Amino acid sequence: MTEEVYWHQGEVNRLQREKRAGHKSFVVWFTGLSASGKSTLAIALEKELFNRGLQVTVLDGDNVRHGLCSDLGFSPDDRRENLRRIGEAAKLFLESGTIVLAAFVSPYRADREQVRSMMPHGEFVEAYCQCDIDICAERDPKGLYAKAMKGEIPNFTGISAPYEEPLRPEITLSSGAESVEEGVKKLIALLENSGKVGI
Repeated sequence: MTEEVYWHQGEVNRLQREKRAGHKSFVVWFTGLSASGKSTLAIALEKELFNRGLQVTVLDGDNVRHGLCSDLGFSPDDRRENLRRIGEAAKLFLESGTIVLAAFVSPYRADREQVRSMMPHGEFVEAYCQCDIDICAERDPKGLYAKAMKGEIPNFTGISAPYEEPLRPEITLSSGAESVEEGVKKLIALLENSGKVGI
């Protein structure tokens, strides 16, 4: 950061945007192994919230790597930078009054906590998609696990790179055993009970 870079404050603030939208903005951060159901649940929740008239968007790991993070690989440092950029983008959406559903493997606790620290207190909901690695590998639509097991993909989470499970997520979804519909119901109940969305 240089002295020539300043933060410009607009004439419209987040509270005004939230008032017009009729709801609060917050981040739901889906984490879990590849093929654990993160994007599927985020997209299904997006549809439910959108159908309720809420302003919501999904930030998906693969989609973001097509553009914003196309220059990054999968080393620990690159993963950290990937999540830092996503956190900054999510924060901008938050300020615009938008509900953000972020679906990223995000394997390291410290990186997830760093993103949490970027958001106002209580406005980061960690949703852990808990799924046995055998189920993830079985339903993997891209065949990545098979390639990783053959050594064709380095630094693959769960095979040749670690995944650190959340210690105190706001919600744990048994995405290997429950249906998408059950997962969405649990998420909606959490958001309603915490006052983030209206009943």
